[in-house]
Amino acid sequence: MSAMTNKRINNKKEKEVKTTLEQMRRRRKLKENLVAHLVISPWLIGFFGLTLGPIIMSLYFSFTTYNIISAPRWIGWENYVTALTSDPRFWNSVQRTFMFVFISVPLRLAIALMLAQIFRVRRKGTALFTTVYYIPSIIGGSVAIAVVWRQLFGRTGAINALLSLFNFPGMFDGTYSWLASPQMAIWTLIILSLWQFGSPMIIFLAGLRQIPAELYEAAEIDGASKRRKFISITLPLLSPVIFFNLVMQLIGGFMVFNSGFLITRGGPIGSTTFYSIYLYEMAFEVFRMGYASAIAWILLIIIGTMTGLVFWSQKHWVHYTGD
Repeated sequence: MSAMTNKRINNKKEKEVKTTLEQMRRRRKLKENLVAHLVISPWLIGFFGLTLGPIIMSLYFSFTTYNIISAPRWIGWENYVTALTSDPRFWNSVQRTFMFVFISVPLRLAIALMLAQIFRVRRKGTALFTTVYYIPSIIGGSVAIAVVWRQLFGRTGAINALLSLFNFPGMFDGTYSWLASPQMAIWTLIILSLWQFGSPMIIFLAGLRQIPAELYEAAEIDGASKRRKFISITLPLLSPVIFFNLVMQLIGGFMVFNSGFLITRGGPIGSTTFYSIYLYEMAFEVFRMGYASAIAWILLIIIGTMTGLVFWSQKHWVHYTGD
Protein backbone atom coordinates (compact mmCIF):
# COMPACT_ATOMS: atom_id res chain seq x y z
CA MET A 1 0.00 0.00 0.00
CA SER A 2 2.82 2.34 0.88
CA ALA A 3 4.58 1.58 -2.42
CA MET A 4 1.40 2.43 -4.40
CA THR A 5 1.03 5.69 -2.48
CA ASN A 6 4.65 6.67 -3.12
CA LYS A 7 4.24 5.87 -6.83
CA ARG A 8 1.18 8.09 -7.04
CA ILE A 9 3.01 10.89 -5.24
CA ASN A 10 5.98 10.56 -7.59
CA ASN A 11 3.71 10.57 -10.64
CA LYS A 12 1.95 13.64 -9.34
CA LYS A 13 5.29 15.42 -8.77
CA GLU A 14 6.46 14.45 -12.26
CA LYS A 15 3.29 15.89 -13.76
CA GLU A 16 3.72 19.07 -11.72
CA VAL A 17 7.34 19.39 -12.89
CA LYS A 18 6.32 18.77 -16.53
CA THR A 19 3.54 21.33 -16.22
CA THR A 20 5.94 23.88 -14.70
CA LEU A 21 8.51 23.27 -17.43
CA GLU A 22 5.82 23.56 -20.12
CA GLN A 23 4.64 26.85 -18.63
CA MET A 24 8.22 28.13 -18.54
CA ARG A 25 8.69 27.16 -22.21
CA ARG A 26 5.46 28.93 -23.15
CA ARG A 27 6.48 32.07 -21.28
CA ARG A 28 9.91 32.04 -22.92
CA LYS A 29 8.35 31.48 -26.35
CA LEU A 30 5.85 34.27 -25.69
CA LYS A 31 8.67 36.65 -24.75
CA GLU A 32 10.63 35.68 -27.87
CA ASN A 33 7.57 36.23 -30.06
CA LEU A 34 6.87 39.55 -28.36
CA VAL A 35 10.44 40.74 -28.99
CA ALA A 36 10.23 39.56 -32.60
CA HIS A 37 6.94 41.40 -33.15
CA LEU A 38 8.35 44.54 -31.55
CA VAL A 39 11.33 44.40 -33.90
CA ILE A 40 9.16 44.04 -37.02
CA SER A 41 6.40 46.34 -35.75
CA PRO A 42 7.52 49.30 -37.96
CA TRP A 43 7.16 47.06 -41.01
CA LEU A 44 3.80 45.71 -39.80
CA ILE A 45 2.49 49.23 -39.20
CA GLY A 46 3.70 50.29 -42.63
CA PHE A 47 2.23 47.21 -44.33
CA PHE A 48 -1.22 47.40 -42.73
CA GLY A 49 -1.42 51.18 -42.66
CA LEU A 50 0.29 52.17 -45.91
CA THR A 51 -0.11 49.08 -48.13
CA LEU A 52 -2.90 46.69 -47.19
CA GLY A 53 -5.27 49.44 -46.03
CA PRO A 54 -5.00 51.50 -49.25
CA ILE A 55 -5.32 48.32 -51.35
CA ILE A 56 -8.61 47.42 -49.67
CA MET A 57 -9.87 51.02 -49.92
CA SER A 58 -8.96 51.26 -53.61
CA LEU A 59 -10.92 48.07 -54.27
CA TYR A 60 -13.92 49.63 -52.55
CA PHE A 61 -13.50 52.96 -54.37
CA SER A 62 -13.34 51.13 -57.72
CA PHE A 63 -17.04 50.34 -57.30
CA THR A 64 -17.95 53.93 -56.47
CA THR A 65 -17.95 57.39 -57.95
CA TYR A 66 -15.61 59.41 -55.77
CA ASN A 67 -13.92 62.78 -56.28
CA ILE A 68 -12.13 63.08 -52.89
CA ILE A 69 -14.28 66.07 -51.85
CA SER A 70 -17.67 64.38 -51.57
CA ALA A 71 -18.47 61.01 -50.05
CA PRO A 72 -18.13 57.97 -52.34
CA ARG A 73 -21.36 56.70 -53.95
CA TRP A 74 -21.73 53.01 -54.83
CA ILE A 75 -22.24 52.39 -58.58
CA GLY A 76 -21.19 48.73 -58.88
CA TRP A 77 -19.32 47.67 -62.03
CA GLU A 78 -19.93 50.91 -63.91
CA ASN A 79 -16.30 52.11 -63.75
CA TYR A 80 -15.02 48.83 -65.16
CA VAL A 81 -17.63 48.77 -67.92
CA THR A 82 -16.83 52.38 -68.87
CA ALA A 83 -13.10 51.69 -69.07
CA LEU A 84 -13.46 48.53 -71.13
CA THR A 85 -16.22 49.61 -73.51
CA SER A 86 -16.40 53.39 -73.96
CA ASP A 87 -13.08 55.05 -73.08
CA PRO A 88 -10.77 55.44 -76.10
CA ARG A 89 -8.07 57.12 -74.02
CA PHE A 90 -7.93 54.07 -71.77
CA TRP A 91 -7.37 51.76 -74.73
CA ASN A 92 -4.80 54.17 -76.17
CA SER A 93 -2.84 53.97 -72.89
CA VAL A 94 -3.07 50.16 -73.00
CA GLN A 95 -1.79 50.10 -76.57
CA ARG A 96 1.11 52.47 -75.84
CA THR A 97 2.10 50.56 -72.72
CA PHE A 98 2.10 47.21 -74.51
CA MET A 99 4.17 48.71 -77.34
CA PHE A 100 6.67 50.07 -74.83
CA VAL A 101 6.91 46.78 -72.91
CA PHE A 102 7.18 44.45 -75.92
CA ILE A 103 9.93 46.55 -77.50
CA SER A 104 11.95 47.81 -74.54
CA VAL A 105 12.01 44.69 -72.34
CA PRO A 106 13.47 42.22 -74.92
CA LEU A 107 15.99 44.80 -76.16
CA ARG A 108 17.06 45.73 -72.63
CA LEU A 109 17.55 42.08 -71.70
CA ALA A 110 19.52 41.45 -74.90
CA ILE A 111 21.85 44.39 -74.22
CA ALA A 112 22.25 43.34 -70.58
CA LEU A 113 23.12 39.77 -71.58
CA MET A 114 25.59 40.92 -74.22
CA LEU A 115 27.47 43.13 -71.75
CA ALA A 116 27.36 40.43 -69.08
CA GLN A 117 29.02 38.08 -71.57
CA ILE A 118 31.75 40.66 -72.13
CA PHE A 119 32.35 41.18 -68.40
CA ARG A 120 32.09 37.50 -67.56
CA VAL A 121 35.84 36.91 -67.78
CA ARG A 122 37.56 38.65 -64.88
CA ARG A 123 40.11 41.08 -66.24
CA LYS A 124 41.83 44.12 -64.83
CA GLY A 125 39.28 46.93 -64.57
CA THR A 126 36.23 44.68 -65.03
CA ALA A 127 34.78 45.60 -61.63
CA LEU A 128 35.15 49.31 -62.39
CA PHE A 129 33.44 49.03 -65.78
CA THR A 130 30.66 46.90 -64.30
CA THR A 131 30.00 49.61 -61.73
CA VAL A 132 30.02 52.34 -64.38
CA TYR A 133 27.55 50.44 -66.55
CA TYR A 134 25.31 49.84 -63.55
CA ILE A 135 25.03 53.55 -62.67
CA PRO A 136 22.30 54.34 -65.29
CA SER A 137 19.96 51.88 -63.55
CA ILE A 138 20.27 53.96 -60.39
CA ILE A 139 19.90 57.45 -61.86
CA GLY A 140 18.03 56.65 -65.08
CA GLY A 141 14.58 57.26 -63.63
CA SER A 142 15.46 60.47 -61.79
CA VAL A 143 14.08 63.93 -62.50
CA ALA A 144 17.55 65.21 -63.43
CA ILE A 145 18.02 62.55 -66.12
CA ALA A 146 14.53 63.26 -67.47
CA VAL A 147 15.42 66.92 -67.85
CA VAL A 148 18.72 66.02 -69.53
CA TRP A 149 16.94 63.63 -71.90
CA ARG A 150 14.39 66.29 -72.79
CA GLN A 151 17.20 68.70 -73.63
CA LEU A 152 19.11 66.09 -75.64
CA PHE A 153 16.16 65.37 -77.91
CA GLY A 154 14.86 68.94 -78.07
CA ARG A 155 14.81 70.87 -81.33
CA THR A 156 18.04 72.63 -80.32
CA GLY A 157 19.43 69.69 -78.36
CA ALA A 158 22.69 67.77 -78.68
CA ILE A 159 21.16 65.04 -80.90
CA ASN A 160 20.07 67.53 -83.56
CA ALA A 161 23.35 69.43 -83.22
CA LEU A 162 25.22 66.20 -83.97
CA LEU A 163 22.97 65.29 -86.92
CA SER A 164 23.33 68.77 -88.42
CA LEU A 165 27.06 68.13 -88.84
CA PHE A 166 26.31 65.38 -91.37
CA ASN A 167 23.62 67.25 -93.36
CA PHE A 168 21.12 64.38 -93.30
CA PRO A 169 18.05 65.00 -95.46
CA GLY A 170 14.48 65.11 -94.14
CA MET A 171 13.83 64.31 -90.49
CA PHE A 172 17.54 63.78 -89.78
CA ASP A 173 18.67 67.20 -90.92
CA GLY A 174 19.27 68.45 -87.37
CA THR A 175 16.08 70.51 -87.01
CA TYR A 176 13.62 67.73 -86.26
CA SER A 177 11.60 67.96 -83.03
CA TRP A 178 11.80 64.42 -81.65
CA LEU A 179 9.61 64.96 -78.60
CA ALA A 180 6.93 66.85 -80.57
CA SER A 181 6.47 64.01 -83.06
CA PRO A 182 3.71 61.48 -82.25
CA GLN A 183 5.68 58.83 -84.18
CA MET A 184 9.10 59.39 -82.60
CA ALA A 185 8.37 60.58 -79.03
CA ILE A 186 7.81 57.08 -77.67
CA TRP A 187 11.06 55.88 -79.25
CA THR A 188 13.04 58.45 -77.26
CA LEU A 189 11.54 56.96 -74.08
CA ILE A 190 12.32 53.44 -75.27
CA ILE A 191 15.96 54.49 -75.82
CA LEU A 192 16.04 55.89 -72.28
CA SER A 193 14.66 52.57 -71.02
CA LEU A 194 17.36 50.63 -72.89
CA TRP A 195 19.98 52.78 -71.19
CA GLN A 196 18.85 51.40 -67.81
CA PHE A 197 20.17 47.87 -68.35
CA GLY A 198 22.47 47.74 -65.31
CA SER A 199 20.25 45.76 -62.95
CA PRO A 200 19.55 42.79 -65.29
CA MET A 201 23.19 42.92 -66.42
CA ILE A 202 24.44 42.35 -62.86
CA ILE A 203 22.03 39.44 -62.40
CA PHE A 204 23.06 37.92 -65.74
CA LEU A 205 26.71 38.31 -64.77
CA ALA A 206 26.17 36.44 -61.51
CA GLY A 207 24.39 33.66 -63.39
CA LEU A 208 27.08 33.37 -66.07
CA ARG A 209 29.83 33.02 -63.49
CA GLN A 210 28.00 30.06 -61.95
CA ILE A 211 28.20 28.03 -65.18
CA PRO A 212 31.05 25.47 -64.83
CA ALA A 213 34.03 26.26 -67.06
CA GLU A 214 34.50 22.52 -67.67
CA LEU A 215 31.45 22.48 -69.92
CA TYR A 216 32.97 25.08 -72.23
CA GLU A 217 36.31 23.27 -72.21
CA ALA A 218 34.62 19.98 -73.19
CA ALA A 219 32.71 21.77 -75.96
CA GLU A 220 35.96 23.26 -77.30
CA ILE A 221 37.54 19.81 -77.40
CA ASP A 222 34.54 18.65 -79.45
CA GLY A 223 35.13 21.55 -81.83
CA ALA A 224 32.06 23.62 -80.90
CA SER A 225 32.02 27.22 -82.12
CA LYS A 226 31.29 30.20 -79.86
CA ARG A 227 27.79 30.41 -81.29
CA ARG A 228 27.13 26.72 -80.61
CA LYS A 229 28.48 27.01 -77.03
CA PHE A 230 26.23 30.00 -76.41
CA ILE A 231 23.13 28.22 -77.75
CA SER A 232 23.80 24.76 -76.28
CA ILE A 233 25.43 25.64 -72.96
CA THR A 234 24.96 29.27 -71.95
CA LEU A 235 21.30 29.79 -72.79
CA PRO A 236 19.96 26.53 -71.25
CA LEU A 237 21.94 26.91 -68.03
CA LEU A 238 21.15 30.62 -67.83
CA SER A 239 17.44 30.18 -68.59
CA PRO A 240 16.32 30.40 -64.90
CA VAL A 241 18.11 33.76 -64.63
CA ILE A 242 16.58 34.90 -67.93
CA PHE A 243 13.19 33.88 -66.60
CA PHE A 244 13.68 35.89 -63.40
CA ASN A 245 14.88 38.98 -65.28
CA LEU A 246 12.02 38.70 -67.76
CA VAL A 247 9.38 38.60 -65.01
CA MET A 248 10.90 41.54 -63.11
CA GLN A 249 11.40 43.68 -66.22
CA LEU A 250 7.92 42.85 -67.47
CA ILE A 251 6.31 44.02 -64.25
CA GLY A 252 8.45 47.17 -64.20
CA GLY A 253 7.67 47.88 -67.85
CA PHE A 254 3.91 47.85 -67.32
CA MET A 255 4.29 50.33 -64.45
CA VAL A 256 6.44 52.81 -66.42
CA PHE A 257 5.63 56.36 -65.33
CA ASN A 258 8.56 58.70 -64.67
CA SER A 259 9.97 58.98 -68.18
CA GLY A 260 6.65 59.63 -69.91
CA PHE A 261 5.40 61.99 -67.21
CA LEU A 262 8.57 64.05 -66.79
CA ILE A 263 9.77 64.22 -70.40
CA THR A 264 6.64 64.35 -72.57
CA ARG A 265 3.74 64.62 -70.08
CA GLY A 266 2.00 61.91 -72.09
CA GLY A 267 2.12 63.85 -75.36
CA PRO A 268 2.16 64.68 -78.10
CA ILE A 269 -1.46 63.74 -78.87
CA GLY A 270 -1.36 60.96 -76.28
CA SER A 271 1.46 59.08 -78.02
CA THR A 272 3.32 58.55 -74.73
CA THR A 273 0.33 58.37 -72.38
CA PHE A 274 1.27 55.15 -70.65
CA TYR A 275 -1.18 53.31 -68.43
CA SER A 276 0.23 54.70 -65.18
CA ILE A 277 0.18 58.25 -66.56
CA TYR A 278 -3.48 57.95 -67.54
CA LEU A 279 -4.24 56.50 -64.10
CA TYR A 280 -2.48 59.48 -62.50
CA GLU A 281 -4.44 61.94 -64.65
CA MET A 282 -7.77 60.37 -63.69
CA ALA A 283 -6.91 60.35 -59.98
CA PHE A 284 -5.07 63.62 -59.38
CA GLU A 285 -5.91 65.91 -62.29
CA VAL A 286 -9.62 65.34 -62.90
CA PHE A 287 -10.20 63.75 -59.45
CA ARG A 288 -12.08 60.69 -60.71
CA MET A 289 -10.66 58.63 -57.87
CA GLY A 290 -13.20 55.83 -58.20
CA TYR A 291 -12.51 55.44 -61.92
CA ALA A 292 -8.75 55.58 -61.31
CA SER A 293 -9.07 52.82 -58.69
CA ALA A 294 -10.93 50.67 -61.21
CA ILE A 295 -8.28 51.00 -63.91
CA ALA A 296 -5.60 50.37 -61.27
CA TRP A 297 -7.21 47.01 -60.55
CA ILE A 298 -7.46 46.32 -64.29
CA LEU A 299 -3.71 46.99 -64.49
CA LEU A 300 -3.17 44.48 -61.69
CA ILE A 301 -5.15 41.90 -63.67
CA ILE A 302 -3.13 42.67 -66.83
CA ILE A 303 0.20 42.31 -65.02
CA GLY A 304 -0.99 39.15 -63.26
CA THR A 305 -2.14 37.65 -66.56
CA MET A 306 1.09 38.46 -68.41
CA THR A 307 3.20 37.17 -65.51
CA GLY A 308 1.07 34.03 -65.36
CA LEU A 309 1.63 33.43 -69.08
CA VAL A 310 5.39 33.73 -68.58
CA PHE A 311 5.24 31.27 -65.67
CA TRP A 312 3.16 28.89 -67.79
CA SER A 313 5.65 29.11 -70.67
CA GLN A 314 8.68 28.32 -68.51
CA LYS A 315 8.11 24.57 -68.81
CA HIS A 316 8.97 24.87 -72.50
CA TRP A 317 12.22 26.84 -72.26
CA VAL A 318 13.50 27.11 -68.66
CA HIS A 319 15.92 24.34 -67.68
CA TYR A 320 16.75 23.86 -64.00
CA THR A 321 19.74 21.95 -62.67
CA GLY A 322 17.67 18.98 -61.54
CA ASP A 323 15.84 18.60 -64.86
